[in-house]
Amino acid sequence: MARTGFCDSKPLLDLHKKADERRAPLRSWYACGTIDRWQPVEVEESRMVPVKMEPDRRWERRLSAQTNESTIMGFNEDSLTDTADGCVEESMLLYPQLQGFHSLKALVPSLLRHEVETALEKLDLIWDRTFAWDMFMDMMRTQAINTLPSADLPRHFTDATRSVLVDWLIQVHEMMHFQEETLYLAINLLNRSLRVIKVTTVNLQLLGMVCVFLAAKKEECLLPEVSGLCYLMDHTYTKHQLLRMERKVLLALKFDLSYCPPLHFLLLLASIARCSAKVVWMARYLLELSLLESQCVVFLPLQLAGSVLCLSRQILQEPLTPEGEAAWCLASSVHVGSETALLRIMHTLAGAAAKAHTRETCATFIKFSSPETMYVSLHPGLKNIAALLGVCT
Repeated sequence: MARTGFCDSKPLLDLHKKADERRAPLRSWYACGTIDRWQPVEVEESRMVPVKMEPDRRWERRLSAQTNESTIMGFNEDSLTDTADGCVEESMLLYPQLQGFHSLKALVPSLLRHEVETALEKLDLIWDRTFAWDMFMDMMRTQAINTLPSADLPRHFTDATRSVLVDWLIQVHEMMHFQEETLYLAINLLNRSLRVIKVTTVNLQLLGMVCVFLAAKKEECLLPEVSGLCYLMDHTYTKHQLLRMERKVLLALKFDLSYCPPLHFLLLLASIARCSAKVVWMARYLLELSLLESQCVVFLPLQLAGSVLCLSRQILQEPLTPEGEAAWCLASSVHVGSETALLRIMHTLAGAAAKAHTRETCATFIKFSSPETMYVSLHPGLKNIAALLGVCT
C-alpha cells in the first residue's frame, strides 16, 4: 500500500479517548446579540435632500423552458420586461398563499433589501450600511466563479482519500483556532488545486497544509510559523518543500484566492429567517459535513446554505410563529437553483449525518458534540436515515 504521508502524522484528535476528553476547542458563535461596532452619524434635517427611491427590479421569478425543474429564485439583470406603469411583469413570490396580495408582493423587494442590509450589519460583515446591498449583489454574482463544474477527481485519487485529508485539515484548523472562513477557503483551494496541479499521493498532505496556510494568510490576523506546520506533519516535509509547494499552488491558481463561503450565506439567511441558535448550529454542522462530500463541490454556496438550513429546520421541528413563518418565506425567496438540486443536497447530507458517528472521519462529529455547539451532532433525529430521507422527498 502506498504511503500517503498524512496517515502517519501525529494524531490531533485521539478517537480512543472519551468524548469529553477528545473534544477539540471551538470558537463560539452567537446567533443573536451581536455587538455593533459603529453608530450612525446624525445628520441635520436641513441638509437632508429627499431622494426618489426606485423599486429594485433585479429579482424575478424564472421557470426553466427546457426542463421541468423550477428555479426557486433566479437572479437576472438582462431579461427584465417592464409594463407601462413601470412594474415587472413576473412576480418574485412563489408562495400560493400570497398570490392574491399584489400590494404585499410589491413590497417584498424593499423588505428583502432592508432585511439583507440589517442582517449584514448584525453579522458584522460590513462597516458601512450604505454599501450593504451592493455587497450582497456582488456575493450573488461572484459565487459561481470558483465553483467546480464537475466532482471528478484525478485518476489516482478517490473520494475516501479526499475525505481522510479533509478530516485531518479540520483537525488542524481546530488546533490552530482559526476562523471558520479559513477552513472553507482552504477546502476550496484544495478542490481547485487538485484539478490543476499534478501531485502524487505522497505529497497530498503537503498540498492540504499549503492550502490551509494560504487561507490563513488571507483570513487571519496572526499566522503560524512554517516550522509549526511542519511539526504538525511530523516533519515529513521540510520548510523548503512547503514554500515551494505554496509557490506552485499560487502560480497554478493565478493568485486568485477569492471565495465567498457558504457560511456567509447561511448566517445571512438564518438572520433573515429569524432562526433559533440551535437551528443555526445544526445547519453549521450539516454544512461542515458537506466539506467531506466530494459531490457537493459542484453546488453553489447559496444552494448549500439554503439546503442545510431547510434540512436543519426539518430535523429539529421547532414550532414557528406567524412572524417566523413570514420571515422564513422571505429568506426562502433568496434561494437560487432547481428544486431537484436542493433535494439532492439534502439527501446527500442527510445520509452523511446519519453515518457520521460511525465513520473514521469523525472530526466534525466530535467538534459539534460539545456544549458550545448545543450537542447538535448527538441529536437523535440524525441517526434515523429513513426519517431524514423521508422529510426530504
